[in-house]
Amino acid sequence: MSRTNEAGNAIYRHQYGRYFIVVLGFAGMSFLASVFLPPPIVWLFSGVTLFSALGFWRMSAAPAAGHLSAGQTPGPLQAVQEAQEQLEVLGALYAHNPSGIAILDGQGCVVRLNPSAEQMLGYREDELKGRSIAEFLASDRIKTAATLFAEVLKGTPRSFKSAVIHKEGYRVDLDTTAVPIKSGAGVKGILVISTDMTAARRSEEQIRHMAYYDDMTGLPNRRLFVQQLESAMAAITISHNRLAVFFIDIDRFKMVNDGFGHDYGDMLLLQVAERFTRCLSENDFMARTEGDEFALFFNGLAPGNEIEQVSVIADSLTGVLEEPFMLEQYQVNITASIGITLVSEDERSVEEVMKCADMALTRAKEKGRNNYQLFNSQMKSASLEKLTMEQELRRAIAKDELVLYYQPQMDIASQRIVGFEALVRWAHPERGIVSPGHFIPFAEESGLIVPIGEWVLKEACRQNKHWQEQGYSPPPVSVNLSTRQFLQHNLTGKVAEVLELTGLDAAQLELEITESSTMDVEYSIDQLHELKNLGVTISIDDFGTGYSSLSYLKKFPIDKLKIDQSFVRDIMTDPNDAAIVASIIAMTRHMKLKVIAEGVETEEQLQFLYHNRCDEIQGYYFSPPLSVEAAELLMKERM
Repeated sequence: MSRTNEAGNAIYRHQYGRYFIVVLGFAGMSFLASVFLPPPIVWLFSGVTLFSALGFWRMSAAPAAGHLSAGQTPGPLQAVQEAQEQLEVLGALYAHNPSGIAILDGQGCVVRLNPSAEQMLGYREDELKGRSIAEFLASDRIKTAATLFAEVLKGTPRSFKSAVIHKEGYRVDLDTTAVPIKSGAGVKGILVISTDMTAARRSEEQIRHMAYYDDMTGLPNRRLFVQQLESAMAAITISHNRLAVFFIDIDRFKMVNDGFGHDYGDMLLLQVAERFTRCLSENDFMARTEGDEFALFFNGLAPGNEIEQVSVIADSLTGVLEEPFMLEQYQVNITASIGITLVSEDERSVEEVMKCADMALTRAKEKGRNNYQLFNSQMKSASLEKLTMEQELRRAIAKDELVLYYQPQMDIASQRIVGFEALVRWAHPERGIVSPGHFIPFAEESGLIVPIGEWVLKEACRQNKHWQEQGYSPPPVSVNLSTRQFLQHNLTGKVAEVLELTGLDAAQLELEITESSTMDVEYSIDQLHELKNLGVTISIDDFGTGYSSLSYLKKFPIDKLKIDQSFVRDIMTDPNDAAIVASIIAMTRHMKLKVIAEGVETEEQLQFLYHNRCDEIQGYYFSPPLSVEAAELLMKERM
């Protein structure tokens, strides 16, 4: 019995030692796999190590020597059972691994496929056995895979991007690791482990699309346009061709959004984008940069006649917009403003090029829209001048460099002064007195017209009250309200505040509203009634130059019409202007309103107006705009 136990224990110790070596081997392989191989193989080795360790533990716990019972034989049968359990574990890892696993022979033909690999390919294992894996690779991946598989057959593991074509014809993108199956000193096959990256790749592409494309139109966005333009600019250094960059803005697009709603605006932009693409070749590029603005560049312009070429392109772009756009039941006609800059091989940075195209677009808008402008160096000077003007004008407001001049208004019948129009001037510290024609248009464009207008209103009221306190009997002062001021919803409150602050009687203030400011009729009626309730006088300035309907005009609570000087200037030489002025005077008197003619410079003009029963005049024939001191002298003489 003791000899039997000793023999059993010897066998046990031998098997125990072998098991210990196997477990150490798998543990070492698991460590190396975690460093050099992908997760699926790490899982494989870790699982084997775990179950080997379990077997080691079970054997160490088995009775032997002093632990074995008499007659027990822990020999070959138990070892076989342990090995069988481990094979079952390996089989489970192989069969249920989420990654596709394929075993290839030395020629790259399929030997085994696990279920995940079958699912990736759409074929059963028995359908693919003996067939080359190259048959199922995507065409753009065959060459790379063949090269890498050849390296693996030399004993070097490789990880790479690959793709296969599913049985149903669609592409499956994979992250693949291929490792050699060694037999002695050689390699007899390849173990291929692949993870399906199609969903991840699709997510990446979706994120990229969101980063580089416009959601609404599907066109590239500004970011991608900049990248493509940078590449195109680099390419012309080799081709020596020219490149043209176009910035396009849809004229008065806001009216479509406001009138029909943003859904219709989006519908219009989609149609506009489609029409613009008709003008592009495969070498050109278009993007929607923001709102209703598009950016395009045209490649391959031959040097020498670039201006003629861009003119043809610009004409084609404006031409595709001529046909009306259908927004469901509505028909809309639109135009566009275009800024163009030419790029040569020795050109500036992308940012500079785009800035030049933008300056040209601004100039096109300034010239009345519905045209195109080619960038030139003068535009850059003009932009710099505007920036300088803005800074200086802001300083002028802050440092009280603005002054008021007063142009008298005369009653034709009595030849008495019946009003002063307050006209702003800029007392520039270096250039002297600057007329409003040089800075008011810019002030309107930049928004500075609002603080300037508020200052003019306050200063005119203050001066009129000051004259009264000095013993003068000044006539009412008229102040021009810019369109921006008139559209302010708190305008009436601001006017009332100025009157209260200066102590001026409302009857001494006349507010002049340009005809173009009253385009929104309902708003204008409400706004004018609120102002009228303050007790001020209201006149329509520059009458005849806007778009007022006479049916609306009679609803406005106004006191006076001012005939624009562009009609008065030629009444003695142009019968049409004479007829227009005579008609305005007759209509105004019929509406029981006063009428004043601006820009009267000659005795003949005065006599014409007098015979047509015009009430008042204003112009250099009677007096130019006067400084405060000169206005005081005139009041002493004439009043």
